[in-house]
Amino acid sequence: MRTVTRQQAVAHRLRVNHLGERLPGGSHERAAYVGLQDTAPRDALLALHARMQGCTPTDWEHPSLIQTYSPRAAVYVLPARDFGVFTLGRLPLDPSAVRRIDALAERVCEALAGRECRGAGIDGLREACASGRIALRWDTTSLYAREVPRPAIDVHEARLELCRRHIKYFGPTSPKAFAWWSGLSPADARAVWDGLAQELVEVDFDGVPAWMLRTEDCLAAPPRGVRLLPAPDLRLFGRDAGARFVGPGLRHLTPAADTFHPNGVLADGRIVGAWGRKGGLVDVILAEDLNPEQHEALRAEAAGMPVRDPELRVT
Repeated sequence: MRTVTRQQAVAHRLRVNHLGERLPGGSHERAAYVGLQDTAPRDALLALHARMQGCTPTDWEHPSLIQTYSPRAAVYVLPARDFGVFTLGRLPLDPSAVRRIDALAERVCEALAGRECRGAGIDGLREACASGRIALRWDTTSLYAREVPRPAIDVHEARLELCRRHIKYFGPTSPKAFAWWSGLSPADARAVWDGLAQELVEVDFDGVPAWMLRTEDCLAAPPRGVRLLPAPDLRLFGRDAGARFVGPGLRHLTPAADTFHPNGVLADGRIVGAWGRKGGLVDVILAEDLNPEQHEALRAEAAGMPVRDPELRVT
């Protein structure tokens, strides 16, 4: 069995998530291929900026992208063409549970009456989004919902593709991590996972069994350069109890992180500090010294941030 160290796993995840070398401008769908969580104001936009050249303040609402509650019951920015993967793909396997979600979606759509409406107060909205019939638009102050056509993708194929993307972008990983990330029950996640058995290879991940796609490897060198990562991207470094898998938890990756600086400064593949933002002020606290080249890269990252009048302050 092949052995994969945590350092190799992190380097691999950063590479496949385009956090080593930026995608060309206009690559919105590739940048959002695994979904970009938008819990804090404009997290998804800043995640786009970290992955794609030439990101602008309005790119979160690019025509090729769509928003809904998926797959972690938070607002996500997704490729519009893959809407079914991130909605129908997280439907439970129990037919009675699916019927209940469809009934919820029907009531939500009746309440919307063909209009885009404020989502606050619409009973069952969050769960109904798994039906694939409801899209959202969050502008950081208000959440709006609208009815959309149900995706044509087969539900079984949607579940398999959701699992495949999790394994590609967060591997080496496990069925337990997939269950947490997808919102499926552990039993449902395991059943979907088993459907990809022929596509997977087991590895020894720091002494723990884990899996990757057979078409992937963990031989990438740590990326060079500096990125300002929003908090959801820090899960690529492992946030579960063993710090190996993507998962819940608020473990700080540097002593610099605090309530006002929840995000991470990535330098040459390592988290070396934390940052927060209020308006255009990007406030960075470094836990380690940077060399002159890294300092210049940090200044360029902040200057290119798709927010109004970005200004960098470093402690």
